[in-house]
Amino acid sequence: MAVTTTPRAQEGGAAPRHRSTTRSLLRLWPYLRPVRARFFTAAGVAVVASCLGLVIPLVLKWMVDGPVADRDPGGVWLGGALLFALGLAEAALFGLRRWLVARPLASVEASMRASLYRHLQRLPVSFHDRWASGQLLSRATTDLMLLRLFLAFPLTFLVVNGVTIVVGFAILLAQQWALGLVLLAPAIPLMIFCSLFEKRYAAVARTAQDQTGDLTTVVEEGVLGIRIVKGFGRHRSQARAFRALTERVRATELRKAGMLATIWALIMTLPELAIGTALVLGTIQVADGDLSAGTLVAFLSTALALRWPVESLGFLLALSQDSATATDRFFEVMDATPADAADGPVERASVLPRQRDEGGLRFEGVEFRYGDAPAAAPPVLRGIDLHIRSGETMALVGATGSGKTTLTALVPRLHEVTRGRITLDGRDIAALPRDELRALVAVAFEEPTLFSATAGENVLMGSDGTGDAGADRAALVRALEVAQAEFVHALPKGTDTEVGEQGLSLSGGQRQRLALARAVVGAPRFLVLDDPLSALDVHTEARVEAALRQVLATTTALVVAHRPSTVLLADRVALMEDGRITAVGTHHHMLRDSAAYRALMSGQDDAEGEDGP
Repeated sequence: MAVTTTPRAQEGGAAPRHRSTTRSLLRLWPYLRPVRARFFTAAGVAVVASCLGLVIPLVLKWMVDGPVADRDPGGVWLGGALLFALGLAEAALFGLRRWLVARPLASVEASMRASLYRHLQRLPVSFHDRWASGQLLSRATTDLMLLRLFLAFPLTFLVVNGVTIVVGFAILLAQQWALGLVLLAPAIPLMIFCSLFEKRYAAVARTAQDQTGDLTTVVEEGVLGIRIVKGFGRHRSQARAFRALTERVRATELRKAGMLATIWALIMTLPELAIGTALVLGTIQVADGDLSAGTLVAFLSTALALRWPVESLGFLLALSQDSATATDRFFEVMDATPADAADGPVERASVLPRQRDEGGLRFEGVEFRYGDAPAAAPPVLRGIDLHIRSGETMALVGATGSGKTTLTALVPRLHEVTRGRITLDGRDIAALPRDELRALVAVAFEEPTLFSATAGENVLMGSDGTGDAGADRAALVRALEVAQAEFVHALPKGTDTEVGEQGLSLSGGQRQRLALARAVVGAPRFLVLDDPLSALDVHTEARVEAALRQVLATTTALVVAHRPSTVLLADRVALMEDGRITAVGTHHHMLRDSAAYRALMSGQDDAEGEDGP
């Protein structure tokens, strides 16, 4: 099994450049804006709670220089009660902060996930062809969970700890400026080390998250393809490939851990040395009478209170980089141009002569090439001129790789034409809103896709959803009858039976019949069928064809066909060779006049199969 590459590798892009954490996280502001009041209130509460902790050393100074030095038990009890009250208030404020941010940040995560899913539905098919599903899945789950955790804790405490450090050092310098400068001495080397750490850690964090996406893809493929794995006895090779990718992820995570351990060791060591130096110098000053014992206790207590805000910088910076990387990965998808805005400048066929009969489905000078195809490569489709008259059924035949499936994908605009135009009853599909276009055109693909829903829900996805329950039920029954999918009624719960992920609880023929029922349930004006009967046995195929004739009599249809029996459903036949329409006529005329068509129908050409990119 080949290990999936990251999207950037697939697209031939360079490694992602480092972006500042601030710039990356500023892009989250539109999602934070609705909850900004509670978010900033929570940050303010956390700042107050943290600064309350800096009041404790001042109380200790008063106690040591006052009640303790004067041997006043009442003062000591008062100081103890004050310390207890400060600790209780600090704990209550931190609890309040957690309560304030929990619900709104869960809403932020849900909003971002919903936006990502909506955007994925709008992106063109070419985008999904390039991106591995595991990469998209990891962005919708792991990355967004990481962002929520960052907003809830590290982001707040970067601010809180920064304010605490500034206030704490102001108190230290006010108490004893010379000792305060000793504690400030490690600041410059720490800033240099943190800057270097941030840049290097960002690259490793990106690699780790991309590799996690690859791992997700491999797991998903292994689960969906479990029948193939077991059928060919490939579980050991699959396990080896998975283990190799896991080792890559492990090695990258160990690099992250090593970098984090190094910066954490530096951040902990330098402040400890400074505190030790200040302790020695302060003790000497107390012995010489230049400093009171209470001031030294307060000074050292404040310095120790600042240990966590300083030492947590490495941890918080690491989480910040992980989150910045997650933000970049999220917006890589969100920045992709959706299909309804991706229509670049297309050379329309306005120079072509207008046809007198504008009804039905017409291809005029259509040319198509895939966006990632080499510039020197010829178009997949070129010079397609074809008219399917209103109410007519056209069969599209051709050898494997001739471009049949690609041509059918242009009608519902799963891909955009590179040149020329396609019209429905004289209206250019590029000018039609996508919702209106897809209400006019129904499709059924050779590889049927079913969803984790009931059989009835899968079929009714093809309706417009505007009818009442009774009308939907009647349409569902008619569609199942046309597609000879009445086996659904014999399932444990009838049409309310869950068909499972990808419909794998059904046979291939059953899935294909449900997909055909989905295409015809809405009585569409235009019908595009890509070899919809390929998985059916001869007897079922005959019954489906008999029922399908009634539907085709009331619609305009383009049917990709490989079997002569399917071709006989059509009024006319178009022969496709190497991306061109080379002959059009009735089945009998084509048999008489086209040697290529005769060879194709007699099975002397290439084996049947799906053509694609």
